[in-house]
Amino acid sequence: MSKYTFEATVRNDLGKGASRRLRRAKTHIPAIVYGGEDVPQPIALVQREFYRVLEQDEGIFTAVLTLNIDGKPQQAIIKDIQRHPFKPLVSHVDFQRVDASHKVSVHVPVHFINEATCAGVKNEGGKITHLLTEIEVTALPQHLIASIDIDMADKKVGDVVHLSDLKLPEGVEVTTLAHGGNDTAIVNVVAAQKGAADEDEEDAADSAE
Repeated sequence: MSKYTFEATVRNDLGKGASRRLRRAKTHIPAIVYGGEDVPQPIALVQREFYRVLEQDEGIFTAVLTLNIDGKPQQAIIKDIQRHPFKPLVSHVDFQRVDASHKVSVHVPVHFINEATCAGVKNEGGKITHLLTEIEVTALPQHLIASIDIDMADKKVGDVVHLSDLKLPEGVEVTTLAHGGNDTAIVNVVAAQKGAADEDEEDAADSAE
């Protein structure tokens, strides 16, 4: 059973003007659900509950949701959220229908843990550089994961974590690697750059010798 359930109604009043009126009412969000064997269906998503979950739980972006559309449940994932350019408002949501027998791809956030105790930072004065903060994975809907954790505790200066280094659950694969793409670096630990003051001290020490 899905952790997230949202109420919606079929939207028959279409077009930019209709969507604008719907948003101004501040009760529903224009949305569409597509994919599978059914035709794309414009819907009006109840705003309050969607906003509440959106603000509190990042898992909504990688989980299978239940959309109760006029009382009829459909399983879907979020494929895109369009936001207002400067207000904290959602303008439109795209949902993709899913079923248990077909794989889907989602972008999963990367969590870097134990950065404060990273060996390369704590013992060698290095710096952690995040090169990717989310990774696209492919899996059957029931195998989707909420996030990817990378433990930085034992990483030293010069260490690099690539996509191929990830230990993912069975049934989950990195989309890029599955399609023969590059083994991109996710995070590394680099030596701290010397400042001008440090260089002056070294020059002074060399002169003294």
